[in-house]
Amino acid sequence: VPTGGAPLADVVAIPDADHTPEQIVGLAEGVAPASQFARRLAECKCRVLVPALISRDYQARNGRAKMTNREYVYRSAFELGRHLIGYELQEVLAGVDWFDRDANRAKRDARIGVVGYGEGGMLALYAGALDTRIDATCVLGFFGPRETMWREPLDRNVFGLLRDFGAAELAAMTTPRALVVEDSDVPHVELPSEGGAPARLARPDRAAVERERDRWKKLVPAIGGRSVESFHLQTAGADVATGDTLGRFVHLINPAFRRPDASADAPVPVGPPLSAAERQRRQLSELDRHNQALLAESAYVRQARFWDKLDTSGPQAYAKSIAPFREEFKRDVIGAFDDKPLPPRPRTRLAYDEPKWTGYEVALDLWPDVICYGILCLPKDLERDGSDKRPVVVCQHGLEGRPQDVVTGDSRSYHDFASKLCERGFITFAPQNLYIGKDDFRTLQRKANPLGKTLFSVIVPQHQQIIDWLKTQPYVDRDRFAFYGLSYGGKSAMRIPPLVADYRAAICSADFNEWVDKNASTRGPYSYVWTGEYEIFEWDLGGRFNYAEMAALIAPRPFMVERGHFDGVATDENVAYEFAKVRRLYRARLGLPEDHCQLEWFVGPHTIHGKGTFSFLHRHLQWPE
Repeated sequence: VPTGGAPLADVVAIPDADHTPEQIVGLAEGVAPASQFARRLAECKCRVLVPALISRDYQARNGRAKMTNREYVYRSAFELGRHLIGYELQEVLAGVDWFDRDANRAKRDARIGVVGYGEGGMLALYAGALDTRIDATCVLGFFGPRETMWREPLDRNVFGLLRDFGAAELAAMTTPRALVVEDSDVPHVELPSEGGAPARLARPDRAAVERERDRWKKLVPAIGGRSVESFHLQTAGADVATGDTLGRFVHLINPAFRRPDASADAPVPVGPPLSAAERQRRQLSELDRHNQALLAESAYVRQARFWDKLDTSGPQAYAKSIAPFREEFKRDVIGAFDDKPLPPRPRTRLAYDEPKWTGYEVALDLWPDVICYGILCLPKDLERDGSDKRPVVVCQHGLEGRPQDVVTGDSRSYHDFASKLCERGFITFAPQNLYIGKDDFRTLQRKANPLGKTLFSVIVPQHQQIIDWLKTQPYVDRDRFAFYGLSYGGKSAMRIPPLVADYRAAICSADFNEWVDKNASTRGPYSYVWTGEYEIFEWDLGGRFNYAEMAALIAPRPFMVERGHFDGVATDENVAYEFAKVRRLYRARLGLPEDHCQLEWFVGPHTIHGKGTFSFLHRHLQWPE
């Protein structure tokens, strides 16, 4: 706070996540004096407020996956429709609120600026774009094309951002207010793949920054008939936040500013030293408690926006009331590409010749450079001339699986359930889904999310293409398809049948859950917060679709859950709690027969049991057992 008169400007100065407020005001070591931009702004007679961000402190969580504090908060928040960026942006804007109120009380014009470096630069750009009370925004070590955000730390992932906003669009939102961009080095961040998302920050080259500036010029050609010169691109020196950059920034807030000589004198601390580590612990705990409170509230949010709006008075009324939610699920949760499928151009080859069945590898085109692949198993007693039409069961592998895993080898998880069903007379098809290759497939999710898409944006069309091709085969009954998946295949069972209407029945094995709790809880040992599946979190499922709501998108088609008591993916209590909502919909509200909604418990682990589920398939696909 300047002494001897009103401040020239009020500034929120935001450090990078690896810097503390004390470091950028010169009260602690770690930032070069020339880059202590909060201190230098105070020396320029600005009143400066410095928020503390959640750090990138890197450690094992609950003794398991290693990740930063920022990713730890991000995981729960993202599932609940919140974001660490949003939380910290609220803190920045709270500072703007205070400055604005204080200026009004003093009956003077508010002159407000926001400046930040690294993570702080990102927050400054968002704040300047969103709040017109900010007269000038200064971005240090962040500005550039956002198309590579999938390489950056996971806590920067914003679902659907790139559909509408790159750096130029955000800059345009600050216009005609001032934006100062310093093309300076970015924080050194390189995160390994040890459970958390691997990432690195890289400084964009000058040409890329200038291209964004040129795009801004095209987006904002004129306002009120006059050209706009509100974007100021500065060149960095050896340090971040050069005198020219800060001088221009303050002058744009208040033209009365005259830059003083920079001081090398460190400020003198007053009072006992503060513990930055203890403050960080409190901040982390505060946001975790908030996330967990949102989690506890989320069932009531879904009740009001989903269940209370369903009309279960009859089949047609239900179909009409559920349709908007199915469209929302497709568009806003899964994400849908508009690309039309190519002709399938099937390629097949014999892979298995067993006493009771024959298996073929099948490859189909979907889009350029995207195929569908799987194994088709045909009973040997099948007449292939069209006189014998059989039902089809699509048998889906789990995480890091292959179609072959569900066909042969008698693995402890799958027990050859695709070939065993084929021996019972069903045609089976085992597709290859995308969730294989560890960081390779998770990188696809990272790339998809900024576009408002997910892995299932590709997987769902692959399944539709497979079904459409199978329906052209003379021996397939085009009206009798079912889906049966284990583990990640069980996740697929909750996401694909809602959008592929050809699946007339669905079985979720070894996955059905209080899914939002499993993703967002920091209490349960089964939570994904602690594990290496950093791609698993889906934007705002907590406010929209848990597994009961997804099952409602399948209804009134038959739906079944297969659950082993010793399966560590969830507790029996959570499974039963979530399934009770599904059963109430099927039996009590829709009045469907008992066999349309089933949960089979068995004493066993994370595996295909193949007892009640096989009978379920025989019954609903109308094939004798």
